[in-house]
Amino acid sequence: MFQIMQQTPSLLPNTTKPIKPAKFIRRKDLTQEIRTVIAIAALHGQMIGEWGKITRLSHEFAISRKFIYMLMNTMLSVAEISFGETQSPPPSSSVLKRISFELMLSLRLTATCGIERISDVMTHFGMRNASVGFISERLNQVGALLPNTVRVEGNEIKVVVFLSDEIFSKQIPILLTVEPISSAILRIELADGRKAEDWKHHWKCLEENGYYTSYLVCDEGKGLCSAKDEALPEAVRQTDTYHAIAYRLGIWVERFKKAAYKAIEEEDYCYKKLDSARSDRVINKRIEEYEEGERDTDKKIELYDSFNYLYHCLIAELRIFGEDGRLRSRIEAEDNIQACLELIESLENEQLNKQVKKVRRILPDLLNYFDVAVEVVRKLEKLPNIPKEALEALCLAWQWNKEVIKSKKADRTKACKEKELFFLEYAQSHLQEDYEDIKGQIYSELDTIVQSSALVECINSIIRPYLNSSKNHVSQEMLNLIMFYHNHRRYRARKRKGKTPMEILTGEHQQGDWINLLIDEVRKKDPSILPFS
Repeated sequence: MFQIMQQTPSLLPNTTKPIKPAKFIRRKDLTQEIRTVIAIAALHGQMIGEWGKITRLSHEFAISRKFIYMLMNTMLSVAEISFGETQSPPPSSSVLKRISFELMLSLRLTATCGIERISDVMTHFGMRNASVGFISERLNQVGALLPNTVRVEGNEIKVVVFLSDEIFSKQIPILLTVEPISSAILRIELADGRKAEDWKHHWKCLEENGYYTSYLVCDEGKGLCSAKDEALPEAVRQTDTYHAIAYRLGIWVERFKKAAYKAIEEEDYCYKKLDSARSDRVINKRIEEYEEGERDTDKKIELYDSFNYLYHCLIAELRIFGEDGRLRSRIEAEDNIQACLELIESLENEQLNKQVKKVRRILPDLLNYFDVAVEVVRKLEKLPNIPKEALEALCLAWQWNKEVIKSKKADRTKACKEKELFFLEYAQSHLQEDYEDIKGQIYSELDTIVQSSALVECINSIIRPYLNSSKNHVSQEMLNLIMFYHNHRRYRARKRKGKTPMEILTGEHQQGDWINLLIDEVRKKDPSILPFS
């Protein structure tokens, strides 16, 4: 994240007691003067007992708390030399305990270190209570005081989209529900199973905490689907388009491609073998082998080309907006998908056709997001002072932005970004000074059209390193810690940059960083666990 700093020159040369220079700097813009200001401000805050001063300085200058403490120590050394024999008092026991606690949390949650590695690091720096047993016990104590379900404040009801899925730790399911706009984890649960009853209890707990849904996005798991019909009968179930199409059919593009290249290589090998033939019998035999290889190559190339074309046509039918920026018809999209599937079946690949049948079976729930899109677009069309051309351009820009996120190859990403930029510039030419506000409003509304549970899969990938570093011995207490950290940490990039999931979910500004918030939360419930001020 940060570059290694160059050694800084001594602030007071020619003294009898050398000052240890700071070994690291965070950025080139942090001049000697600015570091001095930071150190003085931090020391002054500690002298007058100003709570949270170091954290505020950390946010203001985008530097770590550790770096601020290093600057403070350097300044104290300078003061000792400059102002006499008086030595500054060592950090109090309370301060050391807090530093130790914050380091333990940071190593576990930010760095995803296992307990043993945390112990090694803390022991290396001479910190107290660095044993594996103590660290494990303390983390469990803290996690036990944190909720595993987000609660709506004020006993209000909040209707959101549910992205529900499970991840496994040594065959033990962890049930997870995420809100897509904020990416906040609404509930995380170490469950006994993933049957209908387990999911019904999961969603009931969410309702008890004020979260309801009219729109559920999930895969086709039997437990999930059965639970939805019983517990959320009024909610629309959106089949995850990734699992339905890309996962089932997309893998065949690469399979057919590899088969075609292999056939080309074998045909080339047969051709080269002709040169070594001497007798008429051998020549005729190898000619037959070559011709057979040539026919096989043509067949496999044609299969690849045909399927590749049909697959991308099918994917295109999942798009909400047409090339003119207008909302596409669900009926038209479904008819075209059916036509694509029929043509894929005509390729007469038995294994592929089995997957096509599965797609046909889930097709009724595959395009439910089109109905949601109708309501969203109607709402957007009623917004004042937005020309039709600008709205259509922003809808297309939003759609290409989704393609940017989904694209895996650099050239594809670049092409999608260029198209998004083109439509954004067109919209800006119509909206002028209102462009940024209107763009943000339209993008926000369009984001409620969810057709994939890819985000919850992304959250699963965030959780996985914690499970790995725990050797898959995960507890509910640890899951509570993970959820709290994820929901209260700030994003560093993309559209959520600078915000936390909870800020986006609640619309309220988050005061302080996640560590301070966690400490405050624990202190409310059991201050004895945190023996420091």
